[in-house]
Amino acid sequence: MEGTEVGAGRELQLFGTARAVPRAKEMVNPEVVVSSCSANEDENRGPFNQHTSPSEELLLEDQMRRKLKFFFMNPCEKFWARGRKPWKLAIQILKIAMVTIQLVFFGLSNQMVVAFKEENTVAFKHLFLKGYMDRMDDTYAVYTQRDVYDQYLQLRSVSVGNHAYENKGTEPSAMAICQHFYRRGNICPGNDTFDIDPEIETECFFVEPDEPFHIGTPEENKLNLTLDFHRLLTVELQFKLKAINLQTVRHQELPDCYDFTLTITFDNKAHSGRIKISLDNDISIRECKDWHVSGSIQKNTHYMMIFDAFVILTCLSSLILCVRSVVRGLQLQQEFVNFFLLHYKKEVSVSDRMEFVNGWYIMIIISDVLTIIGSILKMEIQTKSLTSYDVCSILLGTSTMLVWLGVIRYLGFFEKYNLLILTLQAALPNVIRFCCCAAMIYLGYCFCGWIVLGPYHDKFRSLNMVSECLFSLINGDDMFATFAKMQQKSYLVWLFSRIYLYSFISLFIYMILSLFIALITDTYETIKHYQQDGFPETELRTFISECKDLPNSGKYRLDDEPPLSLFCCCKK
Repeated sequence: MEGTEVGAGRELQLFGTARAVPRAKEMVNPEVVVSSCSANEDENRGPFNQHTSPSEELLLEDQMRRKLKFFFMNPCEKFWARGRKPWKLAIQILKIAMVTIQLVFFGLSNQMVVAFKEENTVAFKHLFLKGYMDRMDDTYAVYTQRDVYDQYLQLRSVSVGNHAYENKGTEPSAMAICQHFYRRGNICPGNDTFDIDPEIETECFFVEPDEPFHIGTPEENKLNLTLDFHRLLTVELQFKLKAINLQTVRHQELPDCYDFTLTITFDNKAHSGRIKISLDNDISIRECKDWHVSGSIQKNTHYMMIFDAFVILTCLSSLILCVRSVVRGLQLQQEFVNFFLLHYKKEVSVSDRMEFVNGWYIMIIISDVLTIIGSILKMEIQTKSLTSYDVCSILLGTSTMLVWLGVIRYLGFFEKYNLLILTLQAALPNVIRFCCCAAMIYLGYCFCGWIVLGPYHDKFRSLNMVSECLFSLINGDDMFATFAKMQQKSYLVWLFSRIYLYSFISLFIYMILSLFIALITDTYETIKHYQQDGFPETELRTFISECKDLPNSGKYRLDDEPPLSLFCCCKK
């Protein structure tokens, strides 16, 4: 049979209905009917409209079939049919290149910012936390009162970097010291007695950075800092440091000025004899006030902002074209539903209606919106108005991923390349149902592991850690370490942990994971079988298949449209 199969529509026609609609009637010699979309009389078709003659009825069906067939053509076939140039395809190709270049430049800049922040945070911990050592768990604590007071003396350390305290006028800004404690507390552990008022009070004072630190006995304490460890909850020290990131000079960019707001917290809420100390670093970036760079280094921020503006315009054009295509698809869907109800007295199935909604266009629309918002944030970051690198990274990263995924749509026009997307699409409903059932078992193991093994195992201390540990076990990661780190203080809990871990691994790896893979494999084999023997026909495809007009037959050109109009994509 001659004629070109619809490329874009075949992706959505596979499993739209639970039953396969009988295939179209046996076709006659294609050489005779190749340019005819006239429909044969069908016994299922309802009576003609009383005000429409049979010839007009056949003409309306002929026009509807041709309109539907053109809608589901790929860009090349549409070009042959009406001379319509594939503007959306060209814009998508251009957008892939521009968005990828934009992401690479932003990623390199973001990498320098993150590295500078992390390295400064590590340096501050070594400078201001006495005896600090890099650990995997990053937990630092002191155990004596003398060690607590020594932490204040450690703040006088001199950095090898270009750090300085924030200045207010000609004087450096003060350091805030706040302690939170119970209003009253008399505790005698030896006599098993205590008298405490749980009302929390806060006491703060400020110290100049250049003020000499001399902490001895409370009487000699020139900072007037006396800590009652029986009542003490937390102590917070907050001060600001400034620095300049000189890494950007090597990339032909001017350095940025950084403000670090450091908060050192002494946590004594547990009153266990172990005071945990943490250092938090909040960063803000701004343009330096007065700068001078010798040589030929020029600031290229303006060029990047111009490039970002072009990216926004490209994505905006893509957004308009894709929204326009989605709206046209919905309009054609409603027209076909009314036509089918009027002429065939039948309702169009939900699966046939969904074929008019192009999911690829919706994904491109989401990608365009994320790219436009991310580009605007990137321009704000370049002008130092914002410093939300994380939000901008998520937006640009997600949009770039969706743009590259959109390339699969155009590969799907070729039968040998659309096997992956057809398999994923066909298996998705069954996969979702299977995952919902498996999630119930998974959540049950999560709650059980958290409440039973949490006090005895580091990987089960919180629900989030339990979920991550169990998911790693499903993939065969870190199995022996999970077994070995289980504390053996309670033989009953140790025995329960073995039954718990062995049953989870056996159930999910040998049964649930195997069934999940079998589900995908079965769908893959079904798709391969359909590609060899033909796909099931839906009512929509059966209706369209009666039109044998080729794309280059000239039957699809509109009377009011030139063959190769430059603005044909903008006409309705």
